[in-house]
Amino acid sequence: MNDHKALKIFLLAAEKRNFAQVARELGMTAAAVTRAIAALEDDLGVQLFVRTTRQVSLTTDGAVFAAQIQPAVETLETARRDVRNAHKADEGRLRISAPTWLGKRVLPPILSGFRELYPKMCFEISLSDGLVDIVDDDYDLAIRISSAPSDKFTIWRKIRAVPRIMVAAPDSRFVRMAHPGELTPDDCLAYSGESRRESWVLSDGGSNSTIAAGRAFSANNGEVLADMAAQGAGVALLPRFHIAEHIRNGRLVHVLPGWAPPDLWLTLYYPPYQALPPRIATFSKFFEDQLPAHMAALE
Repeated sequence: MNDHKALKIFLLAAEKRNFAQVARELGMTAAAVTRAIAALEDDLGVQLFVRTTRQVSLTTDGAVFAAQIQPAVETLETARRDVRNAHKADEGRLRISAPTWLGKRVLPPILSGFRELYPKMCFEISLSDGLVDIVDDDYDLAIRISSAPSDKFTIWRKIRAVPRIMVAAPDSRFVRMAHPGELTPDDCLAYSGESRRESWVLSDGGSNSTIAAGRAFSANNGEVLADMAAQGAGVALLPRFHIAEHIRNGRLVHVLPGWAPPDLWLTLYYPPYQALPPRIATFSKFFEDQLPAHMAALE
């Protein structure tokens, strides 16, 4: 008998205080349980149980041993279960990192629909607008809205292009601009995962203009930038879906419509698997299929 099974038998016996009941729950004979406990006691060189005709009870050594090994055995059981489930398409755990806005507005209905189809799946969702270390932080996949990926050590799956536009408050001086050269670094509200400055590269299809943004204000959250722009603090450069509600209610307007930056990409990216585990591939396909309808409702 392997050590792991012997320890499981011991812990169950410590809980039930009855070898016959342990045998019934594990599908063993009472004699086999007794032999397993005896072999464990012989290996450890201590008595783990005091046996009577009615029940068994832990010795002091047995109680100490049970308390010490229980967390390790539970951890091992979880690891064994996760590895087995990793090869199932409809069962297991998914740990996902997603941008804050998308995680709040788009991801919940998609997750709900997925769990209706696959009720044995469970999820751990972490929302962050910055890039994460998908390997060190132990994510199964991450959803990101960013520039074209350059990381050679992870797997990227482009889902859709994400256009951005420049917006400002309708009563601000920025609505009268004719050229990006009229903007100063203090006028431009920068989006940065580290709350630092960024460069805007804008094109009208024939010429380019580069602006250093964020000298006066930067943030790592698009909602903050949209609200600041609506207050007249400057110009924000954000994905259209992110500011659609502001534009509909008149709090923001599109400025310099003839000038645009390169599109961002909404991507899924993964640790460097040789092949996607079935549960991750199943969710990725579902997410990609469901995303257009949910995004369209918000644009």
